[in-house]
Amino acid sequence: MKKILITGSGGQIGSELTGELRSRYGAANVIATDKRSLTGPLVESGPYEMLDVLDTKMLGDLIRKYKIDTIYHLAAILSAVGEEKPQLAWNIGINGLYNVLEAAREHHCAVFFPSSIGAFGLTTPRNNTPQDTIQRPVTMYGVTKVTGELLCDYYHIRFGVDTRGVRFPGIISSLTKPGGGTTDYAVEIYYAAVQEQQYTCPLPAGTFLDMMYMPDAIHAAIQLMEADPSKLKHRNSFNITAMSFDPEMIAAEIRKHIPDFKMDYRPDPVKVAIANSWPDRMDDSAARTEWGWDPEYDLERMTEEMLSTLQVRE
Repeated sequence: MKKILITGSGGQIGSELTGELRSRYGAANVIATDKRSLTGPLVESGPYEMLDVLDTKMLGDLIRKYKIDTIYHLAAILSAVGEEKPQLAWNIGINGLYNVLEAAREHHCAVFFPSSIGAFGLTTPRNNTPQDTIQRPVTMYGVTKVTGELLCDYYHIRFGVDTRGVRFPGIISSLTKPGGGTTDYAVEIYYAAVQEQQYTCPLPAGTFLDMMYMPDAIHAAIQLMEADPSKLKHRNSFNITAMSFDPEMIAAEIRKHIPDFKMDYRPDPVKVAIANSWPDRMDDSAARTEWGWDPEYDLERMTEEMLSTLQVRE
């Protein structure tokens, strides 16, 4: 039975990934960690420890205490916040990852590292972005993701650490509210539609970005970590996507359920610049070929489920 440690469990992905991993592997075998003191289901449903990924001693102690063999390393600073605090984004994004990889090397752990569409830049092909292509990001968030991809490759090639990862698109969740990412408008718009029937969008019409519903994101992370390693040619940073849309398309889909929904625009210069440096849609054929990636949700199905979930909650 796997013994799993998750860093950044209180974040957008970690809070939902923790529950799914506990349901699959048993609550006692999945140790949630976060720098913050948390309460609620994540803490109540299984082991929880406070962990700063910059504290190498604490990290090693937890790996030994729980006999960890797999680490899902999710602790990071997101794109928009990273532009406000670039030094912090680097420190957590890179020094934290380095500590995790060193611990994995010493204790023979597998590591999942989430990269992002933010790893691409203005000179990357925007449409059908290849798996292997030029990566020159213009944000500190993107710089940390490219560096992280390279570090994971290095630790696999040099030390044999079982590192694996995906390049996540924007992720939309009905359970976890936005946390400072450029693609967060695609989460905010659903909350606003249910609560106020109006939304002011920080990205202009025509801004296409790859997106994914959280259940698909969780499935992708677990599926990759369970994949046959002999079939993984790329291993780290697989392009994955489920849908690509601009703000007008998501608003139109919402109006099928909430006809009076209105949206206007107030572009945020920082978020616009970041979004314009990212792909419109990635080519995820490598993930589909090498480990069977196949998302379940499109914009229509996701919108129906998001709105029904939020309306019940409200």
